[in-house]
Amino acid sequence: MRETVSDIQNRRSVKEYKTEQITDEELTAVLEAGMNAPSGGNRQSPVFIAVQNKEWIQKLCRLNAEIAGAPEGFDVFYGAPTIILVLADKNAPDAVQDGSLCLGNMFNAAYALGLGSRWINRIRETFETELGKELLKEAGYEGEYIGVGSCILGYPANGFPEPIKRKQDYYKIIR
Repeated sequence: MRETVSDIQNRRSVKEYKTEQITDEELTAVLEAGMNAPSGGNRQSPVFIAVQNKEWIQKLCRLNAEIAGAPEGFDVFYGAPTIILVLADKNAPDAVQDGSLCLGNMFNAAYALGLGSRWINRIRETFETELGKELLKEAGYEGEYIGVGSCILGYPANGFPEPIKRKQDYYKIIR
């Protein structure tokens, strides 16, 4: 238990990755951590698309950067060799919450495995575009999905950032 709490307290987002691809075992462990997140009514509304295909990553990167208004050529995925896209059934009442919990589990599992990770936004907007809908269909998902976020994964190029000091009034206990 102490190791779990320590991992949660020390996990940090990583911005620089080695080009080496993570192992299938590591990817599966992170995906399974996401699958084991709680979901509203146990509906299991989220779906994950793990992308390691360089062509897909380039398409997603260009589209995400365009949505963000980033300069041309900016790598919004920071060179991470794996991207896990998290979407959820648009009609599920807790779709975004369910997908967010999955992402949280994935980040913590990644750190426990020695992998760097980071949340990347604009996945909702990505999958509202025609290209996003085409990619979703190409991945084998049809229906109405809302993009929740993405978890980029890879081996940290320069280790993990140090934990930062937290604000003093982060929580209150009412007794």
